[in-house]
Amino acid sequence: MKTKFGPLLIALALLAGVHQTIAQVTNLGIAPAGGQSIVFWPTSSTTNYVLQTTTNLAAPRWAVANHAVTINAVTVTNPAPAGYFRLLESTNPTGMVLIPAGSFLMGNHLANNFYVNATNDADITDAFPTNVYVSAFYMDVNLVSYNQWKAVYTYATGQGYIFANAGSGKAGNHPVQTVDWFDCVKWSNARSQQAGLTPAYYTDSGFTHVFTNGDFGTTVYANGSAGGYRLPTEAEWEKAARGGVSGQRFPWGNIITESQANFKAAPANYSYDLGPYTGYNTNYSTGGFPYSSPVGSFLPNGYGLYDMTGNMTVWCWDWYAAAPYPAGSPYLGGANPTGAATGTLRVLRGGPWDINAFDARCAYRFFNDPGNAYGDLGFRCVRGL
Repeated sequence: MKTKFGPLLIALALLAGVHQTIAQVTNLGIAPAGGQSIVFWPTSSTTNYVLQTTTNLAAPRWAVANHAVTINAVTVTNPAPAGYFRLLESTNPTGMVLIPAGSFLMGNHLANNFYVNATNDADITDAFPTNVYVSAFYMDVNLVSYNQWKAVYTYATGQGYIFANAGSGKAGNHPVQTVDWFDCVKWSNARSQQAGLTPAYYTDSGFTHVFTNGDFGTTVYANGSAGGYRLPTEAEWEKAARGGVSGQRFPWGNIITESQANFKAAPANYSYDLGPYTGYNTNYSTGGFPYSSPVGSFLPNGYGLYDMTGNMTVWCWDWYAAAPYPAGSPYLGGANPTGAATGTLRVLRGGPWDINAFDARCAYRFFNDPGNAYGDLGFRCVRGL
């Protein structure tokens, strides 16, 4: 007979940010349930908390317990994840969500017996599938909007920052565009300083000179332990874009329509593009270029992120490299890869409003000179925990 529990016992993973300085809750319980087991704690402890799990206490990699289920005087039918647990209080930075730690299958997924529903698009030849571990981090819910850009830009220029491009936007609630990679990196530093956080980017390997000016030809060093805003690594971006789901072309599945993203449709060319129109998204193709859409116009993915596909292609930190992959490439697997040490082109991801569905796939990789700025290039920031 399956065991039932009253309303004071909860086993729920709250997908929110982890505050590292809060002590873990110790009044967790484990109980059998129909040949399975659950972890529970009193409801008085559940507000703004996240349940994490690890299988190795000697070298723990804490990850959100993705299979936790609510127990509220109902029969337990799902098993609790195996391993050790801790409960931490959570506080998300404003406008950001937690991307939980854990491994995921990155790249152009091969259809096989394990990933039954995976896709393998023959035209993606530079994204061999591999397992990558990514630590938990926060990501902006939306692309950086033009209003958000201007507020930090005004602060930054008053603090001695020099940008190659002033940035542009079709409206204040549309994503900023016409910003190059260096602009985005400097803006991220200024956003950090404005918020009282340690900047992530410097012009020296000792992290003593904050990157505030310079563009093409400037060497930028990233301090991975800084708590400030920064561009996502390519691995972080793809983990976030997939929203916790493996083996699909897009964050929501294997087909795309105008109601799911802002992209340039070509249903005659791509079987996974269902249009129903041909050309620019008919909901936003007015008023002249760019045909961007307001941030957050479409449904979010599984992590609560908007516009991970379509609207703007976004800059990532990594140097672009195809096979044979150099050291540091996320396509060699491993933990928290940051890309090749050197290169000439920076990675772009996500697919913009003026490119077909092939560029909007989660595994699709694009690249550009970091000094270029166009009307379909934008960005969003992340932060470490």
